[in-house]
Amino acid sequence: MPGLDPSVFVHERALCESDEVGPRTRVWAFAHVMKGARVGSDCNVCDHAFVEAGAIVGNRVTIKNCVLIWDRVTIEDEVFLGPNMVFTNDMRPRVAFRSDPSTFLPTLVQRGASIGANATIVCGVTVGEQAFVGAGSVVIRDVPAHALVVGNPARRIAWACSCGETLPEALVCETCGRAYAPLDGDRGLTAR
Repeated sequence: MPGLDPSVFVHERALCESDEVGPRTRVWAFAHVMKGARVGSDCNVCDHAFVEAGAIVGNRVTIKNCVLIWDRVTIEDEVFLGPNMVFTNDMRPRVAFRSDPSTFLPTLVQRGASIGANATIVCGVTVGEQAFVGAGSVVIRDVPAHALVVGNPARRIAWACSCGETLPEALVCETCGRAYAPLDGDRGLTAR
């Protein structure tokens, strides 16, 4: 596509209408990146993924097969989006009473978060840094930094290290040795 860095790979069966795709990003077969979508550098947009106009994807993001990213969804750097996970952007979708897109609720997935296969992220929430959303979960409220959430609706069952391991009660990872401390309120954990 004209305007893209020459290091961007767009499969011959992909549709990449956006010229805002960063260097070394790969867009695979049957993926669709609409004009007006922004995708950072070093991303992997797998088969059948859809990135709508108005969506923002950071750097080094993995978007697995069949992921749907709608307008007003922002994905920060180094996020993993598992196969078939989906975002929403309209709390009350009705065909006969279409919502004005300006009323869609924004969704934010912060740096380093992982969202498992078949998860649903309902609009208007923030998934915190390094949070881990289990496969098939339905997220209807904010997820704190480093929280491991599962279920429908998703609830925190543990804390997750940046390396992906579940943290013990002492909040020191037994695999990589990273240590954490609680943030004020229910905002999650921070490195100590």
